[in-house]
Amino acid sequence: HPHVYTLGRRGRDSDILVDEARLAELGAEVHHIDRGGEVTYHGPGQVVGYPIINLRRHGGGPLKYVRTLERTLIATLSEFGVKVESEDRPTGVWVGERKIASIGVKVNRGVTTHGFALNVDPDLTYFDHIIACGMPDVATTSMSRELGHHVSVDDAIAAFMPHFGRMFGFELSQVEPTSVQSTLIDTPPPE
Repeated sequence: HPHVYTLGRRGRDSDILVDEARLAELGAEVHHIDRGGEVTYHGPGQVVGYPIINLRRHGGGPLKYVRTLERTLIATLSEFGVKVESEDRPTGVWVGERKIASIGVKVNRGVTTHGFALNVDPDLTYFDHIIACGMPDVATTSMSRELGHHVSVDDAIAAFMPHFGRMFGFELSQVEPTSVQSTLIDTPPPE
């Protein structure tokens, strides 16, 4: 994922603590988007997921969906030995007082968009330039920082996918983006 700061519906421009020139130096863009939440960072070293799920077919509403995403991320982290404590915490996944995963979604007519970002091994200094999730004193962490060694995004994705499938009742397989694009192009429109 390229370096991007996204401001959700409750985000304020003042939550970005640097000016346009510094953003250009960082190679980061700012996007106002229609998900819930305030500002967060997406970039290399994260697993960023954008599940599109029809909650009417799947069962449950937005809150159940967000809590299931949290449980999926917790199960993934537990597989690596990262101990999380998300009870009585704001939305997301926490290791003590440090946020390791953010969740910001939109549900429109029962269909989810946007999603989550799991810090696997990103450059955490990018979080220094924002008031993440509207919480001035929030500290961020990553799987690599918590474990004391490098964790690859590919390994995190490989662990995440079966947990996501189990939690949501889907059978998943990983495909290359080019194959999705060719499938979309080759699929005739519905009649």
